[in-house]
Amino acid sequence: MLEQSTRDQDFPSLGERVYLNTAAEGIPPLSVGNAFQQYFQDKLLGMDGRKLHETQWDAAKELLAQMYGLSSEEVSICSCSSEAFNLAYQALQLKTGDEIIVSDLDFPASYTYGLQQSCPATVKVWKSRDWELHLEDLKSLLSEKTRVVSISLVSFFNGYKIPLQDVIQTIRANSSALIALDVTQALGRIPLDLTDIDLIVSSTHKWILASHGGGLVGVPSAKARDWTVPAGGWFNLKDAFGDQRFEGAESLPGAASFTVGMPNYPAVYAIRAALDYITSTGVEQINRAATPLVEACLAGLKETSVELISPRSTEHLAGIIAFRHPDAERIYQHLHSKQIHPMYHAGRIRVALHGYNTMENVETFLSELNHALAKSFVGN
Repeated sequence: MLEQSTRDQDFPSLGERVYLNTAAEGIPPLSVGNAFQQYFQDKLLGMDGRKLHETQWDAAKELLAQMYGLSSEEVSICSCSSEAFNLAYQALQLKTGDEIIVSDLDFPASYTYGLQQSCPATVKVWKSRDWELHLEDLKSLLSEKTRVVSISLVSFFNGYKIPLQDVIQTIRANSSALIALDVTQALGRIPLDLTDIDLIVSSTHKWILASHGGGLVGVPSAKARDWTVPAGGWFNLKDAFGDQRFEGAESLPGAASFTVGMPNYPAVYAIRAALDYITSTGVEQINRAATPLVEACLAGLKETSVELISPRSTEHLAGIIAFRHPDAERIYQHLHSKQIHPMYHAGRIRVALHGYNTMENVETFLSELNHALAKSFVGN
């Protein structure tokens, strides 16, 4: 991944394009495709294949646990991050008077449950200023009514990376709230220290380079009671088929309660292969290789006429940089016509830089961006 030879071998589809959209869709290595094929071969065995499915499940959980800094009993896999957050809020059994704190830089999956009319709690928004979140603003929102602070380590919107340890200290000093952390835009891209986080959630189809169909959940055993989901199902229950099964249902504690039915085994195979690839490459090494690309891209964007809506210091960035321009759609179309693939959404263009990107990718992007920004530019 970090050398041209391994890029060519593992990501052959990237040879003819500059791919800068990992924050939306990661490009899987070929080993993930092989994992899908292995699932199909194992599925052909019928019921006998379930033992092989379970082996992949256990291996995926073990790799996930390593990345989250937990044990395999403290992690599980559901269908997506949206499902994980919905189940998590069910576990809280919120009441009138309870408060939830979210930020305006977060993805809807982590906060929209609280905005549904059926939710009795009040949502308070930690609002960004100058495209960053400030601790004093968070402190003013915290109270004895705060049940959970749900935040992203890295913002999907503009790449802002919160000062996690300072955020934790602020919350702990001013409330007894639980901390739910979305690491979707960080997992597999930057090293993580998730100590003292009460709930960890991630998608699977972005920076870890797996497939759709997975939600990665982590619940430290000390917080299992807070995050035990009272949902119907069978995989999540202590005794789904016992003699007393029609008299009551009891969920397994903590992370295990988030997997309510048959695991999505095709995705599990892909997750196992992707996590194996990422951990074998090394997140520290990925970050070390990609950070200079982020620095160069940010420096180049500062020299253009675009409006940066990301922090202007790489200290508060991971792999994402976003900007606006009155002609953003035209600029995007030009870039895309040149086989340069950033994200264009909500009037902004977002660039995401991972371990399979190169300095040549950054230079090509900046060159074509400047061409599109030039007054003489009249189209392709």
